[in-house]
Amino acid sequence: MTVTKVTGAASHEVDWHAIEWQKVYRNVRRLQARIVKATQEGRWGKVKSLQRLLTHSFSGKALAVRRVTENQGKRTPGVDNEIWEHLQRKQKQ
Repeated sequence: MTVTKVTGAASHEVDWHAIEWQKVYRNVRRLQARIVKATQEGRWGKVKSLQRLLTHSFSGKALAVRRVTENQGKRTPGVDNEIWEHLQRKQKQ
């Protein structure tokens, strides 16, 4: 008998239109508030861990992609000289 153990996050594409944006904003806002509170308290280890949690979370990544691809400068290429015009590019993140 062979047992396989799956670790890490599932690598699958997410339907961009099925994302609950209100929930994403709430998650990011809550993490940002926790970072501010930890900074004010001088808990630098906690700040670092919360920042890592925010930057590696699905909510943080999805919101960052949305802000970049749905603003006035969305047709301006970034440092990689690429423009994310198609939905498939957004979903990959």
